[in-house]
Amino acid sequence: MKYLRQAIWRATSLRTAVAKSSIRSFSSVAGQTSEKSVPYTTTLKKECPAAKGPTKPLPRSADVVVIGGGSLGCQTTYHLAKMGLTNVVLLERDRLTSGTTWHTAGLLWQLRPSDVEVELLAHTRNVVSSDLEQETGLHTGWIENGGLFIASNKQRLDEYKRLMSLGKVYGVESYVLSPAQTKDLYPLMNVDDLYGTLYVPKDGTMDPAGTCTTLARAATARGAQVIENCPVTGIQVRTDDLGVRRVVGVETEHGTVETPCVVNCAGAWAQKLGRMAGVNVPLIAMHHAYVVTERIEGIQNMPNVRDHDASVYLRLQGDALSVGGYESNPIFWEKVSDKFAFGLFDLDWDVFIQHIQGAINRVPALEKTGIKSTVCGPESFTADHKPLLGESPEVRGFFLGCGFNSAGMMLGGGCGKELAHWIIHGRPEKDMYGYDIRRFHRSLTNHNRWIRERSHESYAKNYSVVFAYDEPLAGRNMRKDPLHEELLNQGCVYQERHGWERPGWFNPEGPAPVLDYDYYSAYGLEPHQDYLYTQLLEKEYTFSFPPHHDVIRRECLMCRNQAAVFNMSYFGKFYLLGPDAKKAANWLFTADINKPPGTTVYTCMLNKQGGTESDLTVSCLEPGTGGSVLAPQFEGDGYYLAVGGAVAQHNWSHISTVLQDEKFNCKLIDCSEDQGMISIQGPASRAILQEVMDEDLSNEAFPFSSHKLVTVAGFTVRAIRLSFVGEMGWELHMPGKACVPVYKAVMNAGAKHDIGNAGYRAIDSLSIEKGYRHWHADLRPDDTPLESGLAFTCKLKSNIPFLGREALEKQKAQGLKKRLVCFTINEKIPLFGLEAIWRNGIAVGHIRRADYGFAINKTIAYGYIRNPDGEAVTPDFVRRGEYKLERMGITYSAQAHLKSPFDPNNMRVKGFY
Repeated sequence: MKYLRQAIWRATSLRTAVAKSSIRSFSSVAGQTSEKSVPYTTTLKKECPAAKGPTKPLPRSADVVVIGGGSLGCQTTYHLAKMGLTNVVLLERDRLTSGTTWHTAGLLWQLRPSDVEVELLAHTRNVVSSDLEQETGLHTGWIENGGLFIASNKQRLDEYKRLMSLGKVYGVESYVLSPAQTKDLYPLMNVDDLYGTLYVPKDGTMDPAGTCTTLARAATARGAQVIENCPVTGIQVRTDDLGVRRVVGVETEHGTVETPCVVNCAGAWAQKLGRMAGVNVPLIAMHHAYVVTERIEGIQNMPNVRDHDASVYLRLQGDALSVGGYESNPIFWEKVSDKFAFGLFDLDWDVFIQHIQGAINRVPALEKTGIKSTVCGPESFTADHKPLLGESPEVRGFFLGCGFNSAGMMLGGGCGKELAHWIIHGRPEKDMYGYDIRRFHRSLTNHNRWIRERSHESYAKNYSVVFAYDEPLAGRNMRKDPLHEELLNQGCVYQERHGWERPGWFNPEGPAPVLDYDYYSAYGLEPHQDYLYTQLLEKEYTFSFPPHHDVIRRECLMCRNQAAVFNMSYFGKFYLLGPDAKKAANWLFTADINKPPGTTVYTCMLNKQGGTESDLTVSCLEPGTGGSVLAPQFEGDGYYLAVGGAVAQHNWSHISTVLQDEKFNCKLIDCSEDQGMISIQGPASRAILQEVMDEDLSNEAFPFSSHKLVTVAGFTVRAIRLSFVGEMGWELHMPGKACVPVYKAVMNAGAKHDIGNAGYRAIDSLSIEKGYRHWHADLRPDDTPLESGLAFTCKLKSNIPFLGREALEKQKAQGLKKRLVCFTINEKIPLFGLEAIWRNGIAVGHIRRADYGFAINKTIAYGYIRNPDGEAVTPDFVRRGEYKLERMGITYSAQAHLKSPFDPNNMRVKGFY
């Protein structure tokens, strides 16, 4: 019998041998092995002889074909059928759960640092713990033994307290325990090195086979078909009359199923399935392992344990434990085998050793406990450790439901429901942008180095503390604008968004370049020495104000008092042109764009339910000569769209989908890579720009929300008078070659006005101080403009129809069930979002976005509140409440504001100081 302490000795010997020879490869082409076992006896079926063909005859057609019979495939099929779409077929190449689902640990933790994920997990829990058993009379294998999160330091416990505060909003029971209380709960645990723990009594585990079998039974009872032993060999795609590629069928060796909709739930095999349709699926397969111990006396009924600092989990397995985790040197599965079904890899003890050490430290009895079995199977991982969901940008009707990073069981119910709603109604019910494939720019989704590096880093950091201002080190410098080197030399500390390097803040100490990824010195690679960027980043690893808080303060006050230059070149910049451009703009945009050329309008774009898919600016154009990227030639009408760079792909895909669905005769052109943009903001902005422009910048000649083509430093530039920070200012949009000369001209002219550089950390602070919304922070696809205080962007007083109008009119008539409210607190305490909002002692919501406002010298936070009685949230309801914000278990008195606490009358943006 092998004991865990023997495994440590063996792995140590292996490391010594490896060190004396060559560096072990960090990839594998291993095939499947036999004579392995997993703890789910219901899964281990006798191997069938050679495939006998499909378990049922293939139908000629189906409304939806789901490919892959794992957690997501079964959950999606079940929810599609439950929502009334019964002509659904699930095709599984082998048997249900083969591939990755069958060997998963099946853990479910209810608390995550995301409000949407808490809701998704709650739905999964409801499905497996009650719904399925009520529908079928079958038990899914759900065991509610609780969950225990281990904190070895104050920062980790602070993170858990943040989760606890969010959980209170959703009714998730949890408790912070002292080491002594933890020992009482879990007597076998070593608590000598503990700072504290978070205990969630209603966490638990699922049996993959029991759950998937029951899901299939329930789906079949509602009319869906589940067909096993039927590998897919091709996806049929045709191009329609408008040039749009659409799914039309699924090919197998046993026939073709005609269908307009395919759902890729193929797990580690999802990339190959995507290639059949010409769809990029940015994930990678890795070995992921755990071991199952022999019997441990006294372990029965203990909660599951996550010791993040040791990067290990301990899952109760009857009277034994499953031990696993996330290591810094995972093995990549380079050649994903089509024949790999209920197979496993040999466990690499040299890789797995750190989990054994962490487990023995936490539960010392493990040192003398035998190993019953090892489980090392394939799992799929993504660039941000989030799943890939939604309709692909490349092919209409091809949906993704894959890349679940070993969390497919716990997220499957929630994601299956949202994916089913997405397919039937065109969008999910919840805000699923964090999982939407459109969160990645199309230049990255087939970039192998980016996928590999980012997936490795996300895997290795899966158990790291989640800090608000962390940045990736992998997959950097993919997209750089023309000002990148210029600003880097001036101390710019870059953030990564959508592949772009954008200015975060400016380090007075000098340049801090981002270097090539060193895989955190895994795989025998040498780590970077004296890496200034990581040293600055590590100072962000705090739940207090970072050491450079005063640097960001200087950037903010410079903008408020003199002038600041922001490089916003990473913005998405699109042209909407053609005979039907005005029709399209009227339908797409909530604001009235029937304005004369030279006008710029701030607007939203909505979905059918009235939720906000985007906020952006739209500039009405005159037809150009076609000789410049700033003045394109077109027939009909033309509009220039500027959208946040981090969500450019989402905007592009949303607009493209609407144009296709409505058959508008116009073009959407992306010029994001061809143009740069700097924004000059502050009281001195007019005086500075007047020196470099050949244009009158007075309020009368160049009013707010207008734009003109002007000349700066010998280049033609589109100047737009706008602000995202609440000051008088102009954006200068220009060809890439003009960026550096124009920037230098502005800086030279502004020297006597004490102009300086500022980054997005300053924008975050300045914009929240002014009350401007950030899309996907305080403005999401499940928030309407009425709820978020943006009713002024909607042309409801006109008779012009627009996408989402009917939903807004209905909501306006019925009253708002939630409303975005601004809060300030007097104590100088940092808030980061997810803090609970208490009104008169009752939790009514949570904070979406928070920052420090340096001009008013207060912490500012925005969050949606609901009426606990279910009635409308009126302005009077907001005013009558007494509010507290809970941060890490401590509440602070807060003041609610229905208007921005800074310049509520918008005088500064109009040039009145």
